[in-house]
Amino acid sequence: MQDTNQQLQVGAASVANEPPQPMSTEPRHLPVPVKANGKMRSRRIGALFLVLALGAAGGAGYVVWQQMHPPLPVGISFGNGRIEADEVDISTKYAGRVAELKAEIGDLVTPGQEVARMDTRDIDQSLSKSEAQASQAQRSVEEAQANLTQQETQRTLAQQEMERTSRLLANGWTTQEAADQRKQALDAASAAYNAAQARVFVAQHALEAARHDSGFYKVQIADNTLVAPKAGRIQYRLTNIGEVLGAGGKVFTMLDFSYVYMDVYLPTAEAGKVKVGADARIVLDAYPDHPIPAKVSFIASQAQFTPKTVETQTERDKLMFRIRVRIEQDRLAAHADAIRSGLPGVTYIRWDPTLVWPRNLESAR
Repeated sequence: MQDTNQQLQVGAASVANEPPQPMSTEPRHLPVPVKANGKMRSRRIGALFLVLALGAAGGAGYVVWQQMHPPLPVGISFGNGRIEADEVDISTKYAGRVAELKAEIGDLVTPGQEVARMDTRDIDQSLSKSEAQASQAQRSVEEAQANLTQQETQRTLAQQEMERTSRLLANGWTTQEAADQRKQALDAASAAYNAAQARVFVAQHALEAARHDSGFYKVQIADNTLVAPKAGRIQYRLTNIGEVLGAGGKVFTMLDFSYVYMDVYLPTAEAGKVKVGADARIVLDAYPDHPIPAKVSFIASQAQFTPKTVETQTERDKLMFRIRVRIEQDRLAAHADAIRSGLPGVTYIRWDPTLVWPRNLESAR
């Protein structure tokens, strides 16, 4: 241990006795950044030109968009919504089994077109029975009328004999007893005639009842043939062949093409200026360049909170009024094949009739 301490002391003394080293006067070589090569420089210049070109194109596009979509003037309001059409259920009137389906989802149907048929074999049998009863009642009427004719002839004969007997009695050529007998014969013939006439009335009423039964069964058979009440498109098929449905069972759901509309929501300040019949335009997202003419057909009398599915520029807690715009029927008839339900779009309502529509909404193509 002592040897180690002595060695440390000797080393320290030798270091202290050494003369100081002179400072070097040579300049230090600092790291010099490597210059970018030509390829890197060209890439940077190309990226700069690309950014400038994109900026110029974006500015030009914005100018074109502003020209095509100028800001709306005061007097025209807009709201988001979805195009809708009235749904009509084609249902059964009587309980029965589905025998045939003559339409499918997506088919265009016309008013009165047959789309389904129910099983009517039981009603057909009842109709045959009723028609047989009507035929029998017709024969009964003919028989009663023939009997009436016979009784009328007998009454006429009895009346003639009574008249001759009365003349003979007045001249004293016959007795009173003979006159009384003729009188009784006339009364009996008249009574038989009245009875025959009554039987004709009974037979005729029975025939009418049988015919009404036949008509009732025919109406049932016709009601079991389901037809489209209006022009439209089949949206849903709700049953299959062979299924048994109760009265009122739904077979198809169709869209009524005569009533297509869009509901939008406007704040109180704007909704209060809109009137029923005001001119409107519907621009669907699927056809942004085809504004569709429409008219305001309904304005809610009470405000309500904005539904979550409607996007507006105002806060959600503001009360809004529901306004319905309806597409003109002439346009619907001309473009029935393009009508869809549920397509989103924007409705523009011109509540100031003195304004002119912007060029992008001026007319529908």
